Amino acid sequence: MKKIILFSFWLLAFHFSLLFAQTSGRTTYCNPMDINYQYNWEQINEKISYRSGADPVIVNHDGEYFLFVTISGGYWKSKDLLQWDYVLPSKWPMEDICAPAALSVRDTLYLFQSTFLQRPILYSTKPETGDLKFYNRWLPQLPKEVGPWDPDIFYDQDKDKWYMYWGSSNVYPIYGSELDKSNRLTYKGDYKEMIRLHPDQHGWERFGQDHRDTTVVPYIEGAWMNKYNGKYYLQYGAPGTEYNVYANGTYVGTDPLGPFTYAPYNPIAYKPGGFMQGAGHGCTFKDNYGNYWNMGTPWVAVNWNFERRISMFPAGFNKDDELYSDSRFGDFPHFLPTKKWESADELFTGWMLLSYKKPCTASSSIDTVNDSTGKFSPVIKKSGIQYLTDENPRTFWLAAKNQPGEWAIIDLQKEYEVKAFQVNFTDYQSGIFESNESVYTQFKIYESKDGKNWNLMVDLTKEKRDRPNAYIELKEPVKTRYIKYEHVYVAAKNLAISDIRVFGNGDGKIPDTPKKFSVTRESDQRNAMVSWEKVKGAVGYNIRWGIGKDKLYQTYQVWGDQPSTLEVRALNIGQDYWFAIEAFDENGVSKVSEVVHVE
Repeated sequence: MKKIILFSFWLLAFHFSLLFAQTSGRTTYCNPMDINYQYNWEQINEKISYRSGADPVIVNHDGEYFLFVTISGGYWKSKDLLQWDYVLPSKWPMEDICAPAALSVRDTLYLFQSTFLQRPILYSTKPETGDLKFYNRWLPQLPKEVGPWDPDIFYDQDKDKWYMYWGSSNVYPIYGSELDKSNRLTYKGDYKEMIRLHPDQHGWERFGQDHRDTTVVPYIEGAWMNKYNGKYYLQYGAPGTEYNVYANGTYVGTDPLGPFTYAPYNPIAYKPGGFMQGAGHGCTFKDNYGNYWNMGTPWVAVNWNFERRISMFPAGFNKDDELYSDSRFGDFPHFLPTKKWESADELFTGWMLLSYKKPCTASSSIDTVNDSTGKFSPVIKKSGIQYLTDENPRTFWLAAKNQPGEWAIIDLQKEYEVKAFQVNFTDYQSGIFESNESVYTQFKIYESKDGKNWNLMVDLTKEKRDRPNAYIELKEPVKTRYIKYEHVYVAAKNLAISDIRVFGNGDGKIPDTPKKFSVTRESDQRNAMVSWEKVKGAVGYNIRWGIGKDKLYQTYQVWGDQPSTLEVRALNIGQDYWFAIEAFDENGVSKVSEVVHVE
């Protein structure tokens, strides 16, 4: 009897520890970022309600991180890049901030909004408190069509000079100008053209899904500057935020105002496949351990074409001073480093996706098909319980009612070691146009080995936090087969969840390396056709490429139930490439194939 009591006590303690795993001891993150994305009022006249985040800038100020995002009414602060707290500032522009510029110089954080009018630069020496002040009242006004929209303010410490870069257009280029520190950072002299897009030479700069839209001139936007080893890396987003191929590129120069040379390894941040697609328009910043990160804006587009989220990818400069960002398994769990890492692969947890297209049941489900080809969101949206695990943010489970007790169960079809979850809510006809104290998310997650006896693993009812993309890391793995979501509260009119993503590991054999891998450069050198032989049981494949055998920084993730061919349309004319492939499933990742060289 004593042994039974001790075992029961241990079991209770174990489950109790799991309840608090989501708020203590967390060491990993998962894109999209787990923050309280604010409701956007831009389409209030069309009665379109949605949460969104875009154009992120993270500033490392005095060892603390500050995140600024388009139309958020404030900003976020964090000490570890994991736990983000929302800050309501003392001063904020009347029209809210779009695509902000922010930087930290010595003891001061500076902030500036996108504008076509005269607007002030704000500053703070205590941004953690929300205390913002006017640094100047306004910059001199530029021609309205020029901006500055999507600005970036850069301070060159070596030169003790200030610069601004800006531009968001499919007509105008990225511009640059020196700023006059002696005159409150007003423009010093004339602005001039920095860079333009050349989609006829750079395949990734073409517009549309997989760069296939020939009717729209692509956009250049989101300027950002970094200095490394005496070189200036002027970064930009292209070809547009509305599709899966939104990416970041860079030009390199030896002077802050150029001339700049196109980097042959572009794009530097690219994520066209997987759950969260798109990696464009962000920033590149350094953490407290000296590691670089590149921010991006993945695409959701359920209610509005510009409905988006925020992502964060490990980045850096290689031995050849080439700037890169690693989006391989970019929306799977990754460790947050506690030191300087040597390779971005060190950060991948190896926790695999266990839930892809696994069967689901629900307390209720409404099946709809909404072919929304109009101006609001040109994508087909579907609802039904079968979409809860399809890794598509534009399809979702829609419950009959938004009430406590509604549930959904995922059958993983065998027992796995479950280590983390991500619950992604969808704003389907939410009816909310402003975030307030009534906007929060609460739910519970249970596990079961037999689908009958359930144990509580996660309880998010102890606090009123809004977590539309809630990521929960368990303190200890749980070996189980069935996962149950139990609803408690969302503020929206409807309970809709695009995906419940389950991460962990199986104990089977890792998949074989795909065979018959081939790459053919097309007559249009911007394109290459990739093919391979499918691996039995593979959940998906990563097509990897770059400008060297050891520089396979680009990744296109393809699901195992999709065709075993892919046309990569993101190449630069006149540049040689090396391609490889790897397969993955619930048990792990195969060895990378032999590298294929294409001229």
